[in-house]
Amino acid sequence: MTFARKKIAAFAAVAVAAALVLSGCADTGSGSGGSTEGEGGGSDNLSITFLPKNLGNPYFDTSSKGGKAAVDEFGGTFAEVGPAEATPDAQVSYINTATQQAVGALVVSANDPKAICDALNEARDAGVKVVTFDSDTNPECRDLFINQADSEGIAKVQVDLIADQIGGAGEVAILSASANATNQNAWIDLMKEYVASEYPDITIVETVYGDDDDQTSFDKTAALLQSHPNLKGIISPTTVGIAAAARYVSTSDFKGKVAITGLGTPNQMREYVEDGTVTAFALWNPADLGYLAAFAAKALIEGEITGAEGDTFEAGDLGEYTVGADGVVLLGDPFEFNADNIGEFDF
Repeated sequence: MTFARKKIAAFAAVAVAAALVLSGCADTGSGSGGSTEGEGGGSDNLSITFLPKNLGNPYFDTSSKGGKAAVDEFGGTFAEVGPAEATPDAQVSYINTATQQAVGALVVSANDPKAICDALNEARDAGVKVVTFDSDTNPECRDLFINQADSEGIAKVQVDLIADQIGGAGEVAILSASANATNQNAWIDLMKEYVASEYPDITIVETVYGDDDDQTSFDKTAALLQSHPNLKGIISPTTVGIAAAARYVSTSDFKGKVAITGLGTPNQMREYVEDGTVTAFALWNPADLGYLAAFAAKALIEGEITGAEGDTFEAGDLGEYTVGADGVVLLGDPFEFNADNIGEFDF
């Protein structure tokens, strides 16, 4: 079965908007306008700090550019901070610093669902609004979670893509990010359930972790292919992992024999689609994810919403969003990129 394609014309319009969003740049200083530090909890303190899993990750570079574009749009103050490596407790010191600076909101992609909870709740006690995006904490540790897409949908599209590419049968491995990544683990569990129910002739033989590091992911790909000589495909639900896996396969004897799919950005994956290493992959627009997260933070700071189910808020060019159960806001469905459409996107 194949993942249902959205109309290219409609998505191309989003891509044009995304390209405009990406013309900004993430920084570690202030954006235009906004209030000064030291006003934590105030309804006019639109100082918003993004804390991704790690810096130097192209996926988070893109989401932060979207966040900065939103903050600039509504006249707030943008900052981005973060660790070099995506380890469970590496974000704690940055949360503590932001709390001391009395920022209006923290927008965090969590490396671990529990390890940063105490620090986040101390920030909330100090009046800082906490929005998670991409990878959630435990719900009691934040005000809102901006989910890139429904977890079932994300799992389904990746399994359907690999099934299409290997003929619905064979050995498949998963190259994930860190072992503690909340979103990755949820998707992997759902992938396994979906494979078991819909693709009984596919076997997931191993899950390995590249820690969202390019070289580690590259080496893990090599090890998988050596350990499993009958491997027919690799699913990598992380933009760093899929690009590293494709890079390895593209110059190896496995090109054309082992399918690579998962979640990636068009600019990272373009050369591998064009040279035939990768047939298709999926993703949402990470710039839109950061943009939505920033507007959600603004709505919390200004008291427009509290994070309760049924709350609604405006997110600039993306329109109106509604808070769902457990304080979750859903960006939308994932989208399939392939040789027919990848040229229309630039992010």
